[in-house]
Amino acid sequence: MKIDVLTLFPEMFEGVFGSSILKKAKEEGHVSYQAVDFREYTTNKHKKVDDYPYGGGAGMVLSPQPIFDAVDDLKQQNDTSPRVIMLCPQGERYTQAKAEELAKEEHLILLCGHYEGYDERIRKHLVTDEISIGDYVLTGGELGAMVIADSVTRLLPNVLGNEESAVTDSFSTGLLEHPQYTRPAEFRGMEVPDVLLSGHHANVERWRKKESLKRTLERRPDLLEERGLTDEEERLLQEIKREQ
Repeated sequence: MKIDVLTLFPEMFEGVFGSSILKKAKEEGHVSYQAVDFREYTTNKHKKVDDYPYGGGAGMVLSPQPIFDAVDDLKQQNDTSPRVIMLCPQGERYTQAKAEELAKEEHLILLCGHYEGYDERIRKHLVTDEISIGDYVLTGGELGAMVIADSVTRLLPNVLGNEESAVTDSFSTGLLEHPQYTRPAEFRGMEVPDVLLSGHHANVERWRKKESLKRTLERRPDLLEERGLTDEEERLLQEIKREQ
């Protein structure tokens, strides 16, 4: 996969793309990243990429020319038909399901906005997706682009050391992940649940499934409403409610 980011602050991505799982994925050839300063594409002699909004109002609006030209150039360089993703508050809320969808693509272009927004022609005629990472306001789209790059990269084949990790993560199954424990079995009087020490795989699996349902019910009941439960999960959920 290739992930290009169009930004006015490419230096923000050096640490993200050069650390941890993203760095390893790049070194092993699973993905390539590029942070591109779209100011370099402006034809404005003063290197401006924004202008006052027609009709008046506060702030400045990103101009279409440098962004259209930058996307055109990236398409020609790679001979691809990329998903062009606009990071903006009006976009669909980002989810694990969206990350899994994007992870199947060959080429992503992430567009980071600033100021009061984008010229509407960028939205209507250039981008394929609009994404928001949450109901709050940031100074620009860079942090959102980092979130997408990270969440997509870890889903690519052979990126994680344990392929099961991505499958069992919170949200991947539609439920929050069950509690995890490691050595020592007793720490400051706090003990690991006996079932995890039993060596009985069926009982361990049942405990994990029940704890996952319990945690989801307590913290994110909306996820249960959106997800269809199996017969076994429904029985476990009823058991949890009786115990409460």
